[in-house]
Amino acid sequence: MAANNNRRMSGKKGAQVGSGGQRRKGLEGRGPTPPAEMRKKHKKNRIANAQAKRAQGRPTSRTGGPRGKSTSEMVVGRNPVVEALREGVPATTLYVQQFIDNDERVREALQLAGERGGVHLMEAPRPELDRMTNGLNHQGLVLQVPPYEYAFPEDLAAAAYDAGEDPLIVALDGVTDPRNLGAVVRSVSAFGGHGVVVPERRAAGMTAGAWKTSAGAAARTPVARATNLTRALEQYKKAGIAIVGLAADGEHKVGDLEALEGPVVIVVGSEGKGLSRLVGETCDFRVRIPMPGGTESLNAGVAAGVVLYEAARRRA
Repeated sequence: MAANNNRRMSGKKGAQVGSGGQRRKGLEGRGPTPPAEMRKKHKKNRIANAQAKRAQGRPTSRTGGPRGKSTSEMVVGRNPVVEALREGVPATTLYVQQFIDNDERVREALQLAGERGGVHLMEAPRPELDRMTNGLNHQGLVLQVPPYEYAFPEDLAAAAYDAGEDPLIVALDGVTDPRNLGAVVRSVSAFGGHGVVVPERRAAGMTAGAWKTSAGAAARTPVARATNLTRALEQYKKAGIAIVGLAADGEHKVGDLEALEGPVVIVVGSEGKGLSRLVGETCDFRVRIPMPGGTESLNAGVAAGVVLYEAARRRA
C-alpha cells in the first residue's frame, strides 16, 4: 500500500496555485443582457444610431417649420451702407476698398462701425470687392449682414402665454417686399404683438431692407418661418387661437370683431392677390377694413397696423 501511495503522489507537480478569484468571478456572470439597441453590431443598434444622426440639428417635435438661418447678405454702396449702420442693421464686417477716396460718407461709415463695436474693418483691393459683389457698383464700401435666426411659429404663442398674455400674432401670406415685412414688424412691436410668421418660400425674409424699415423693432420682435403656412395656422387653431384673415370682401368689419379681444393670428395677404385659397379657407373669420375714400386695397404694412390698433384698443 505504501508503494502504491508513493506512486500516486509522485504524479503531483508541486504545490497547487490558486486561481486568484478568477473562477469565482467567472461564476458571477456579466449581469443582465443590455437591450438590442445598445449592443454593438446588432441590427437594432445600427438603426438607432442612424435615426439619431438624422435627428441631429433638426427638432422633430416642432410642427410649424424648422428654425433656420437665412443666408448672409451684402449691403453695397456708400449711401446704403451708411443708412444700414445708422438704422442698427446687424453687421459683422465692413469692407473698405484700398486707396478709397475718403469722402464724408466713408468717414461716417467708419465712425459708425467703430462706435458700434463688434464690426470688423477689413481693407480689400477693388478686384476682391468686385468678386464679392458680383460686379455691383459698390463704390468701395461693402457691409456684410449676418444670417437672420428665425423662430418657430409655436414659439411666438408660447412666449405670449409665458408672459400671461393672449397671443397677438401677424402671419403674412404671399408678401414678397421686405419693406412691407419690416413695416409689419414695426407695427407688431408698437401695438404689443408677439411676432410675425412668414412662409419659408416665395415670401419676403429678414433682409437688410426689412431691418431698416422696422426702425429697430426687429431687434425685439421675433419673426418665425413656417415650412407650410396653412399647416402652421391649423396648429394655432388646435391651440385655441382664432385665425382672422383680411379680405376686401370679408363678412365682418374689423371694428365689429370680438375675436380680436382674445388669442388671435391676423393673416395679411399680398396687395394684389390677397389671401391664397387654402389660407383663406383655414381662417375662422374674414374681415374687411371699411375705406370710405374708395381705395381698393392697402399695402400689407398699413393693413396690419389698422387691425393691430383695433386689437390693442380692445385689449386695453
